[in-house]
Amino acid sequence: MFNRRQLLALGTATATGVAARLVFKGSPTAEAAPVSPHANHLLPAVSEVGATTVTVTPFTEPMPVPPQLSPVSQAGGVDVYEIPIEPAQVQILPGLSTPAYTYGGSFVGPTIRARTNRPVRITYTNGLDSHTNVHLHGGRVPASSDGHPMDMIEPGGSRVYDYPNVQRGATLWYHDHTHDYEADHVYRGLHGFYLIEDPAERHLHLPKGRYDVPILLRNAQFDESGAFVFGNPDDRTTILANGKVQPYFQVAPRRYRFRLLNAALKHVFRLNLGGQPMVRIASDSGLLPAPTTHTELAVSSGERVEIVIDFAEHRGRGPVYLFDGDNPILRFDVGSTRVIDTSRVPDRLRELPPLGTPTVERTVELKFDMSGRPPTAFIDGKVFDPNRVDIQVKRGTTEIWNIVNGDTDPYPFDHPFHLHLVHFQVLGRNGGPPAPEDTGLKDTVYVSPKGSVRFQVTFDAPFVGRYMYHCHYPEHSYLGMMAQLEVVP
Repeated sequence: MFNRRQLLALGTATATGVAARLVFKGSPTAEAAPVSPHANHLLPAVSEVGATTVTVTPFTEPMPVPPQLSPVSQAGGVDVYEIPIEPAQVQILPGLSTPAYTYGGSFVGPTIRARTNRPVRITYTNGLDSHTNVHLHGGRVPASSDGHPMDMIEPGGSRVYDYPNVQRGATLWYHDHTHDYEADHVYRGLHGFYLIEDPAERHLHLPKGRYDVPILLRNAQFDESGAFVFGNPDDRTTILANGKVQPYFQVAPRRYRFRLLNAALKHVFRLNLGGQPMVRIASDSGLLPAPTTHTELAVSSGERVEIVIDFAEHRGRGPVYLFDGDNPILRFDVGSTRVIDTSRVPDRLRELPPLGTPTVERTVELKFDMSGRPPTAFIDGKVFDPNRVDIQVKRGTTEIWNIVNGDTDPYPFDHPFHLHLVHFQVLGRNGGPPAPEDTGLKDTVYVSPKGSVRFQVTFDAPFVGRYMYHCHYPEHSYLGMMAQLEVVP
């Protein structure tokens, strides 16, 4: 069922290996160029080194599963963790060592498996030479633990984050959110999974244990030594699956649940199995009301999607490939021994919470001003100011938000929009119905060039304070495309 380009890509990969281009380009585009004096190290070296290639033989390295972290204490019904934030040398490209920033020395960071309504407390200690912080993306958490861009952990310092987990089961992730440094820190490796398991969903008998696999997808560019190159987003053409280039993953001929996260700074994955159907069971913030079937899923930066693949029908019939468009990024090697599989995907999963009655409707516009060098990014015509509250909402109220992409020709940028603290349901897109990927509870949604998205949100989290909403391309939010929301009693 592969198309011609996919067949050519597979043929080239299996016959000759794939060349991962490690390129120093000319001057970066205006969109990519950072502006902060604190982040000059983001600029790539230019015009000193020519194009360099390294050959990576595809599907020869196994895809690792991120290590699962165990609590250091569970006293008082609270799972307590300690995570150092530290530089480390990691092996991404064969034969080369890549300097990275890590949570606990791991690239990808260790996975935390939490449980609905059971609190988690994490102490992060900053072993970097720059400020950092941590945002639990998709978490309903107190403002003091949300990782506000200005709430920083100084070098050598520590900070305690409290996560009450008063929410449904979902695939969340944690990452750096420090103002001026987020793009650099996330790009270097400060990202990891935070999975909330919900006892209310056990009766569904979805795949679990080692058959429930988180996969972090992102892109990167490297220099000839194996170091990350920040550079131009268009040159980050090397795709990583859990930190490896075109790895393989050994699977039994049975159902697997894959939790897919797009942790790229700027990329939209178009995930497909070469024309074979994928069963989607969950979005950013938990299970769908019912499974849906797709031949391709678009996943923008910050978004998550959960799929179930039944490999039983592929027993003895060769591997299954996961593609990004026409580019093979992961090979599933299916075992030949028949196994007993007691998991299932029921026709009904979990109903969404009621929408409520909206009392306020807002329009939020994302837009660049490209007249300057570097450009300026706005939300509703304003550059981010941490001392300004842009929107105030009352806790418990329901609102409709219209997110409008104001960027038009000749710079039709796209923007994934992320709202902290709460989850929403998409009502429409570009004046029409939602896209297939829009169903379910969301905290991040893709807004196409010159497009718009309409969603309904209830501010029902039991917290007040200041939270962020912004474009989830960190290079866009870094240039000012962030704003501040205050939830009041």
